[in-house]
Formats: sequence, structure tokens, C-alpha cells
Amino acid sequence: MEYKYGKNDNYEDFSSGRVLYHIRGMTNFPVRLAQEIFGRCLQYSPKKRDICLYDCCCGGGYLLTVLGFLNQDTIEKIIGSDINIQLLEIAKKNLSLLSKEGIDRRIAEIDEMIANYQKQSHLEAKNSAIALKNLIKKDIRFEVFQFDVLKNISLEEEPDIIITDVPYGNMVNWTGDEENFIDKLLDSLYEICSPYTIIGLCMNKKQKVRNEKFIRLERQKIGKRKFEILRKQSKT
Repeated sequence: MEYKYGKNDNYEDFSSGRVLYHIRGMTNFPVRLAQEIFGRCLQYSPKKRDICLYDCCCGGGYLLTVLGFLNQDTIEKIIGSDINIQLLEIAKKNLSLLSKEGIDRRIAEIDEMIANYQKQSHLEAKNSAIALKNLIKKDIRFEVFQFDVLKNISLEEEPDIIITDVPYGNMVNWTGDEENFIDKLLDSLYEICSPYTIIGLCMNKKQKVRNEKFIRLERQKIGKRKFEILRKQSKT
């Protein structure tokens, strides 16, 4: 796949556990790929600024936080939901880093670790935190909430772009039906999408989109994964 929007850059400042918070079992999405999917979704969206971005399976908020840092001129609000309350607590902490107040709190935590342990990794973490702080141009509004994405989702506003890394394998045992997970997910998303909402789904190669309520705008394969960009069908 040719990258159009994700720069071939050094993204070590976004390493999970360095500045962004991490807990065991939480997956981290490749930064360059996240930016590429967002850029491709944005090209199909009639809106280019003040974007409301939603991740319905946000986990610890890593993907959303990274996109918030890298798209300060574009994203206005971020919404995340997940069924796992423990992960949502991490998502709140990660998304709080998108404000100068939040990143300053994180820098203070890192300073305390430097004072207590004098580790090189903590010094590198502080440098990364300062680099991320320099990316902040505004406080991006955010909210997170617990929800089973296979049920009816309730949002106060229609998202402009939805990007999510679809759970698979053991991660979706709670659904009881992995084969139809994506189509059920899309049924839920259909109710909260406007005709202009663009959806970027990243998934396992074995997972398939069969939902006829959506039009496929693009499909790309990357290693063992793939992503599809969708828009809901207009009602006739």
C-alpha cells in the first residue's frame, strides 16, 4: 500500500508507556497507519475542519490520542466508547494529555520518577512529553463512555469520522458471534451516522464486511491486517 498521509517518520514519542499510559493486554495501533486511515477518511468527508471523531471500540484510547496530537488543525472533538471499564479509565488519562494542563500533569509524574529512580528511560520520556506538548495548539474536547457496541448507541452529535480497530479472536469472546461481529457493529453505527459520516474499519484479513447498508469507498491490505472505508447508503 502506498502511504499518502502517514509520513515515514520517527514516532517514538508516541510509544505506549513512555508518555501515553498503558496497561497489560492493551493493544497499540501503528501510528503511521492510524494517520493514513484518518487522512483517507478526511478526503472523502465534506468537512475538513472541526471534525468530531469517534472510536466505538476505543480500548485505552491510544489511537484517538495519537490522532488528536497529529491533527490539531482538523479535530475539534473526540468521543470514545468501549465495553471494558478498566480500559476506559486509561482512555480518559490518555485523552487528557491533549490539553496543556493534562500534559503538564504527566510531566510532573515523570519528573517524580526521574527524582526517585534516575533512569535514562524516564529522561527520554520527559523529552517525549515536551515534544508532544509542543504539538498542542488547543484543548480538544473529549468524552468517553462504557457501551456494548452491538447495542443501540446514543450520541448527542453525529460523528464526522469513525475510526476503529475491530476486535478479533479472543478479544471478542464476549460477543459470542465473531463471524457476524462486523455486520452487527455496522448495524449499530448506521443509526448514529449522517449521510456524510465516513467510517474507517481496520480488521483481521479473515473478517469481512457484508453489510449492505454501507457503500465501500476503499479497501487496502497491510500485512496481516486490512482496512475498509465506508459510507452509509442513502435511503431511497
